[in-house]
Amino acid sequence: MPTRAWWICGLFAAELVLIVLAFQVLASVECRETAIEAACRGLRGAVVRAMCLGALFAVYLWAAGAARAQFARMVEGRMGARGWALLHALAFTCVFIPLLLIDDAALNAAFATIFPLLAAGGTVAALAGLFWLAAPADWLDWLKARTGVLLVIALTAFLLPDIAELIGPLWYWNLLTEATFIAVALTLSLFAREVVVDIDRAVIGMNDFSVAIADSCSGVEGFALITAFMGIYAWLFRDTLRLGRYWLVMWPVALLMSWLLNVLRIVTLIAIGAYGSPDLAQNGFHSFAGWLFFILLSFGVLWAVNRIGWLSHDATRPAAPGRLGDDALAAHIAPFIVFMLSGVIVQAFWATPAMGYPLQVAMMAGALWWFRRPLARLMAWPDWVACGAGLVVGVGWVLAAPEAEPPAAALLALPPLAFLAWATLRILGTTLLVPAIEELFFRGYVLARLDTGSLAARALAIAVSSALFAALHGRWLEAGLAGLIFSLVYLRRGRVADAIAAHAVANALIAAVAASRGDWSLI
Repeated sequence: MPTRAWWICGLFAAELVLIVLAFQVLASVECRETAIEAACRGLRGAVVRAMCLGALFAVYLWAAGAARAQFARMVEGRMGARGWALLHALAFTCVFIPLLLIDDAALNAAFATIFPLLAAGGTVAALAGLFWLAAPADWLDWLKARTGVLLVIALTAFLLPDIAELIGPLWYWNLLTEATFIAVALTLSLFAREVVVDIDRAVIGMNDFSVAIADSCSGVEGFALITAFMGIYAWLFRDTLRLGRYWLVMWPVALLMSWLLNVLRIVTLIAIGAYGSPDLAQNGFHSFAGWLFFILLSFGVLWAVNRIGWLSHDATRPAAPGRLGDDALAAHIAPFIVFMLSGVIVQAFWATPAMGYPLQVAMMAGALWWFRRPLARLMAWPDWVACGAGLVVGVGWVLAAPEAEPPAAALLALPPLAFLAWATLRILGTTLLVPAIEELFFRGYVLARLDTGSLAARALAIAVSSALFAALHGRWLEAGLAGLIFSLVYLRRGRVADAIAAHAVANALIAAVAASRGDWSLI
């Protein structure tokens, strides 16, 4: 792509971000407080749709080589565009004039008056910007050659905000709400003197700052955005993409990443409200900020997909194994997805989730057995360093444990033989299956993918893999330190088997203490 295209498109993206910051952070416009709520929401939706259209257009140029080449030629050959550039600048400036002339407190009351200026300024700025990038006649020729695919992309971009609104009630699904609030509360508890959580009213906060999180600012739109981006990408690359692996592996991982990003977003905004500016924090919950974050995440996911050869057909390389169970990369990822899915199932169908642990053991064991051939090549006999590191983690986990909790009533009600079977499966799953699955994913995949060899990349890889590992556990600080130790064990010889062994030793010690005390909450 020509340098001219990069910096003009970068300018457009920066202008959209500036509009969002100006009208939603620095001077918040609340549509429900204006005299023309529907028109206000329509204008806000137009900005979101423009963001989605630009992002999906970029995905299309990425995928379509011929279209990208023609686009590059018409942009590079653009002459006499100064007039359009000036018109774009003037129209864009008009959008900000109301903020300079009207007091922030009176902005909502005056919105009906300034609406025509905002709408006209935005429309003219968009059209002038396109014609600054390339001549109208060139745009017409370029569009004629690919009308069908661009109409699909434009329709997807137009409908995305509406689709996100339709799935908004998903936020009120108890499992999603509770998981999000628990993750946020555990994170906040690391640096707050008081954490406020009211799941029934969707209120969460810390110290003296709390917010009510509705479906419109819950981050659920990230699920729709990720799915739409991956759908367009799958359609454009349908001839080279291994669609089964793409949807069964990458899509669940992308949704999990979207959820984790939203947890981080909520934590950050609550921290800003508690220790900085409550107004800035509340404005940051507006959907604009979420759309920006999730668009960036979508690009990151698609970039990763493009880099993972396991997901695509490549005639220049030997064909990948025909059986998924023989693929080494899938062996690092798929068992973890099964593990997470098993947790969702027991949370959804058991009043006491611990009672469903035998099903989790069966699912985890099945996933590992399916990938037994590539996993067998990774296994090796551990040395004393790995085992010693595991003992350190196990002892630290036990010593730092909170006060013991009584066993669930459902467990106490089990007959002796049934309880013995449950306890046996709990210990086996904790000491053998969970360490293998978690280390394969967090150290064997996440850390290994991020570690490019440089000191900075390695530090980032350790930090990210340890943070994700901590996010999966109830005691974030202890789990983060354990993840750090397991990372160092893995990097010492570059063997995931060492990290698995250290994790298994730690969990075995913890399970032994839990069984002796009857404190199953310890594991």
